[in-house]
Amino acid sequence: MKTIKDKVKEVVHHHKHKPERLLEILHDLQDKYLWLSSEILAQVGEELGLPYTKVYGVASFYSFFNLKPVGQFNVLFSDNITDRHQGSIHYANQLKKELWVEEGHSPFDDLVSIGTTSCTGMCDQGPALLVNQIPITHLNSERIREIAQLILAKKPLHEWPQDWFKVENNIHRKGPLLNSELEPGSSLRIAKLMGATTALELLSQSQLRGRGGAGFPTATKWESCRNAPVHKGQGRVIICNADEGEPGTFKDRVLLDQKADLLIEGMTLAAQIVGAKYGFIYLRNEYKYLKPKLEAALAQRRSAGLLGLKANPELVPDGFDIEIRLGAGAYVCGEETALIESLEGKRGTPRIRPPFPVTFGYLGQPTVVNNVETFCCSVLAVANGADSFKSFGTQTSSGTKLISVSGDCTRPGIYEFSFGTSVSEILTACGAQNANCVQIGGPCGITLNTEEFNRRIGFEDLPTAGSFMVFDKTRNVFEIARQFTHFFAHESCGFCTPCRVGSHILSDSMNKLAKGYGSKIDLKEIQELSHLLQKSSHCGLGQAICKPVLDTIHKFPGDYHPLIKHDEFNPAFDLDSSLSQARQLTHRQDENAHLEQLNSFSVSHNKSGETI
Repeated sequence: MKTIKDKVKEVVHHHKHKPERLLEILHDLQDKYLWLSSEILAQVGEELGLPYTKVYGVASFYSFFNLKPVGQFNVLFSDNITDRHQGSIHYANQLKKELWVEEGHSPFDDLVSIGTTSCTGMCDQGPALLVNQIPITHLNSERIREIAQLILAKKPLHEWPQDWFKVENNIHRKGPLLNSELEPGSSLRIAKLMGATTALELLSQSQLRGRGGAGFPTATKWESCRNAPVHKGQGRVIICNADEGEPGTFKDRVLLDQKADLLIEGMTLAAQIVGAKYGFIYLRNEYKYLKPKLEAALAQRRSAGLLGLKANPELVPDGFDIEIRLGAGAYVCGEETALIESLEGKRGTPRIRPPFPVTFGYLGQPTVVNNVETFCCSVLAVANGADSFKSFGTQTSSGTKLISVSGDCTRPGIYEFSFGTSVSEILTACGAQNANCVQIGGPCGITLNTEEFNRRIGFEDLPTAGSFMVFDKTRNVFEIARQFTHFFAHESCGFCTPCRVGSHILSDSMNKLAKGYGSKIDLKEIQELSHLLQKSSHCGLGQAICKPVLDTIHKFPGDYHPLIKHDEFNPAFDLDSSLSQARQLTHRQDENAHLEQLNSFSVSHNKSGETI
């Protein structure tokens, strides 16, 4: 029987003793042992030539690595705001009750663990959970009871009802992207015939911009990488950012499921144009269930001569191939430099720029990073031509945009709209009859009230990563913003003091308002905190964490006014009320009242009977 030391050696050897594959090594070992003990981490460090503190520092950074023992069934409920509104907390408490799980203690610790995760990417079919990293959607009380019974019976997941694990795509409106049925390799052949320079010009003419929210011109990014010098023994790299961690966003999940071949073609097209040797799909851990399907799509491309060492060298230079790498639960890794750090086996801390990834990216090599939707759109732009691509959208924002709609509407799911479409048109399409608030682009994005529903999606007005969270008049907008602050406090990478501390200060300030201790001073301090974070935070996450609070204070003052009970500063902690329960338990309530009477008398009179 193999010891832990033997198994660690075997796994590290499988990954060729490369420190940059540390996350993959930890994933493999956790799959085997369920959690990563100090013994495992120390042995990994010894095999890779890394200090224990380095390995522990990486493992502790990512929320999906377990550094404490977990049960055979590890259940994580989605803690996204839309899942909360659909009852995720209620169902989590129900499962705990069914399994006699209390905070920090369970009679079945070896059998089951129950916790939360920020967002599963199943907002269109929540509330949802992950059990051993496999999603179950559409939770209800009956299903929770059945889950509890299966866990108590120790039934392996393959014996659970398989329809529970079905993830729906919920595509309600298609456009040129979702309707595309291009022959595999078609864009590669066209680009080869016209040459890389002309292909870049075509992309430039199509005005394709990144679909991740920032909207950087795709042709400019690819050309910069193509022109960047490559040192001896190195090559250029193509990375697909499939770490779709923005709460309320799930469009890339649908593309990975429905259009995997189109994505791979887009990455290969980029490799052909810039001259890349290899690429990665950085897949968020919540989408781990999609990995076998993506591996099958890669294998099919290889067998068709469109990928890998046996590919047609005319279409696929240098034997370009793609590897899937799993993230491990870190929202900040959606930022391209943090993602690259993670791919290199490190903590996902955003880099200082410049240098930019196009000149100094993965392992110091020129690197293109785009998201799933952008790579798919690049194929359409080359295969169908710039004019066809620009026939949708506006002069500034060409093409279409996939929108992930969730929340208070009758038809949550995926919609493909031309840029320039108004928010009100999207709300009508998804059946949001009584929308009061729309959060666009996730917590870091833009909060709209009803007066702004005439605004339009597009880089000239409402740039968006594709998330539309809809809230009707029954929702308290303050509570929505408060949940976002909790999310930011949890997801801060901790690298810089302003964000690490400021995110918790903001969260505590919102909690203070919720408890009835709020004052006008607190609102002023939140504004001052925002200015500080914008000027001093290391990356965009810290700069944006106050945005949903300031947006909602300005646009939904009615949800804040009842919470502002004081004009001047009021402490968040009431010592007297906190001690009241202790006084009752010790039967000192009457004695305390008596002492207060004596104190009052002594203050108001001196020994001579004169009033002080």
